[in-house]
Amino acid sequence: MPTRVLLVSPAFHGIWSSVASTLEQDGHEVVPHLYDENAGVAAKARHHLTVELPARLGRPTEPRLAKRLGGAAREAVTRVRPDVVLTIKGDVLGEAYWESLSGIPHATWLYDQLDAMRFGPELWPSMGGIGSFSHTDTDRLRAAGITAEYVALAYDPAFEPGSRRTGGVVFAGARYPQREELLLRVQAAGIPVVAYGRSWSKHPYDRLRTWDLHRPAMSTARELSRGEAHEVMRAADATINIHGAQDGFTLRTFEASGIGAVHLIDRPDVTEFYDPGSEVLVYDGVDELVELCRRASRDPAWADAIRTAGRRRTLAEHTFAHRASALLDLVE
Repeated sequence: MPTRVLLVSPAFHGIWSSVASTLEQDGHEVVPHLYDENAGVAAKARHHLTVELPARLGRPTEPRLAKRLGGAAREAVTRVRPDVVLTIKGDVLGEAYWESLSGIPHATWLYDQLDAMRFGPELWPSMGGIGSFSHTDTDRLRAAGITAEYVALAYDPAFEPGSRRTGGVVFAGARYPQREELLLRVQAAGIPVVAYGRSWSKHPYDRLRTWDLHRPAMSTARELSRGEAHEVMRAADATINIHGAQDGFTLRTFEASGIGAVHLIDRPDVTEFYDPGSEVLVYDGVDELVELCRRASRDPAWADAIRTAGRRRTLAEHTFAHRASALLDLVE
């Protein structure tokens, strides 16, 4: 039965758009509320001055965020009068937001780890059924008596791969110390690698908005839109996916394979989703990563087989359409 769904989501990477279009294709009416969208220069400046700067100075920002962002989300609930509320992440919205959902069927989808977010166990019971991208967190929620299911991230098949080829190796994502070290070692081995993202970019504006003047001595470029990132990954000889110690698989795991890239990943447990060696390539350490990068460049027939098989598997099993039904099943 079609329902009126209020989708309360961060603007991050356009996940909300993929979820909304999937639900709409199933006949639901979807009203999105992007709780952290800072549209325009004034809004961005306010966010930097009232949230990011105080956080850098060690001052608490949660009450201010809950008042502003949570208040707007509560107003959306009142205005839309939805049959169902689906919240994506929502850890900055505050206790009053979750209380406002009492009596409305709702569920929550988490694409980050519980310990990395701003809400604690006291809020879990008010979040409806919870879908988590982490097996560990799903088990933790269930042990606390919460209705929870493992719901991995996905690929949006609305993005079609292009045919342009640029060569080289790319990484698109945030800059963390272990990522920087790995990419610098790949570069030192003679692999032409480019890192994309605001924390890599040497542009003055990006240095200012990340509150960080340091940039590594390597080829970097500015942050990409979702579509641009897909095209860059597809056009390169290979794209590197670095998880480190993170639990759960990033969105890039499904996008890289879905778009038809040669996907190099540091997680042997990717066997949950893909067949290593034929659909994705798993590396253990910089030496193996460098060798895979070289082969992807030198053996295009082998690389194209990886591209084709990874995309085929993604479209068959790992699109947002595959995840949306699981999310709606969690509504309570």
